[in-house]
Amino acid sequence: MRNLIKIFKALSDPNRLRILKMLEVRALCVCEITDILGLAASTVSKHLSILRDADLILDHKEGKWVNYSLNTRNGTEYVDQLLPLLRSWLPDDETVQADRAKVAKVDRNLICSTN
Repeated sequence: MRNLIKIFKALSDPNRLRILKMLEVRALCVCEITDILGLAASTVSKHLSILRDADLILDHKEGKWVNYSLNTRNGTEYVDQLLPLLRSWLPDDETVQADRAKVAKVDRNLICSTN
């Protein structure tokens, strides 16, 4: 029961739902998610940590980037069942649609600090 509660707590925040919906489009790094949400990097990192702890997302290093993606291959039974359902949720939500449009345009090479 503990794992299921952790998942539902992770899903209970609007920004975390927005992140999951953005990751349906493609993998993103923290600076891209931060740019789209308009939140502080520390806040986005905390949201990502909660989603990762609930096994909803994975992180993988690719060169200098850490990319976040939906956990479509290593999820628990609950994650495996919930992520496909999530894809069908909120198709007409204006915020989700705006986020998806931003995902298509955001460029990590322009917004992420390389220092």
